[in-house]
Amino acid sequence: MISRRFVKFLIVGGIATLVNFLSRIILGMWLGYITSIVIAYCIGLIASFALNKVFVFEQSTNALHHQLIWFTLVNLAAFPQILLISLLFARVIFPAIGMHWHVETVAHAVGLAVPVFTSYFGYKHLSFRPAN
Repeated sequence: MISRRFVKFLIVGGIATLVNFLSRIILGMWLGYITSIVIAYCIGLIASFALNKVFVFEQSTNALHHQLIWFTLVNLAAFPQILLISLLFARVIFPAIGMHWHVETVAHAVGLAVPVFTSYFGYKHLSFRPAN
């Protein structure tokens, strides 16, 4: 059974991911692929924290600075997954299968999808957990 909180997390995460994804495309007009992924990830994190705090984990009693620290640590753990998967698909897998259509954009979308479950559990049990 999928919980109501997890469904809200998926919706909020989808919005934050869209912010991240669109930011990467816009930044990619002026910056390199890796640099635009890093900066877009930071923009997406700000959106993600605010949306998760307000709509998903609104009952968290954990101190704000603890929420921010754990949120940052959870996402620092997720970022290498996103970057490595994005690069793997953009530079190895898609060229190997002859894919040439928006390779970096599609690879970034694949990379963003990877840490969905680990992020949810990290937010639930670390970032926005009830105060002890």
